[in-house]
Amino acid sequence: MRRLIDYVSTTMITVVAESEWTVARAAHIDRIEHLVGDYLADRGRGTYHPVLDFLFTYYSFKPGHLKRWGPGYGVVLGGEQSADYAGFASYEPIDLGFGPAGYRVRASLLEQRRSAIEFTLGLLTATTERQPNLGCFGLHEWAMVYRGGDDALRHGSVPLRLGHEGTDQVVESMNLRCTHYDAFRFFTRDAVPRNALPLEPTGRTQSEQPGCVHATMDLYKWSYKLAPLIESRLVADCFELALSARGIDMRASPYDLSEYGLDPIAIETPAGRAEYVRAQTDLMARAAPLRSELIARCQNLLVSVDAIAGLTAE
Repeated sequence: MRRLIDYVSTTMITVVAESEWTVARAAHIDRIEHLVGDYLADRGRGTYHPVLDFLFTYYSFKPGHLKRWGPGYGVVLGGEQSADYAGFASYEPIDLGFGPAGYRVRASLLEQRRSAIEFTLGLLTATTERQPNLGCFGLHEWAMVYRGGDDALRHGSVPLRLGHEGTDQVVESMNLRCTHYDAFRFFTRDAVPRNALPLEPTGRTQSEQPGCVHATMDLYKWSYKLAPLIESRLVADCFELALSARGIDMRASPYDLSEYGLDPIAIETPAGRAEYVRAQTDLMARAAPLRSELIARCQNLLVSVDAIAGLTAE
């Protein structure tokens, strides 16, 4: 690894030797293959999976994108194999003054993504500063089928553990305290007025909180939306956490997923609610350093945006 001056932006750039970054790329590909390789083979045979299907359908980042390794903004890949990135619109060549040209994430991408970076920074900062709410007990999945009959089932091939009537009774016996709009928007019509908060799509920064399982899961979304400005290692870390979060999410749902190896967290019982809170607390603890890392990345990217804008103005 060596550092050079970029005489366009007058900032230091990091050049990573081919022998280093190719090892990192191979390790990343192996990591993702270990996480989803069997799933992709099963999906090719038409097999349904309640956790991974969600992560690749609700979220728009496809397995091929997840496998693609990148160093993040501000790093130049050296060596002949850096030409592998010549076909990606987000990358540009740079003359290193020695050997073949290197490749890096193009600087113009920063300004194009400025609004996304600013939004992500604002949302994650607000989430971090808010007190956690550990009293929702994962009832959002129950609220999505409340009094909706078979038409409301989001996993039609999977039975409800307690049937429709039993599911409705659980919702009516407990308080809905959902703080995550992107779960709330799927509530049935009858469930919406039962929620403690009237959530709106423009109010995410006023309601998102660190105890929410879906807020933890969404760290994956905010990381990949900033790729390739964000390095692949961080995106993969967030994906791996999202896997765990979705597993807890579905175990606490009203569906019987035992045939997929997901034992239920029976939130209709005191013991089940206690188990959910323990799992929720563990996810929150795992999410905190990743959220902080994403915040730091956003702050650094905005510094770079402003530096480039200042040079352009001159």
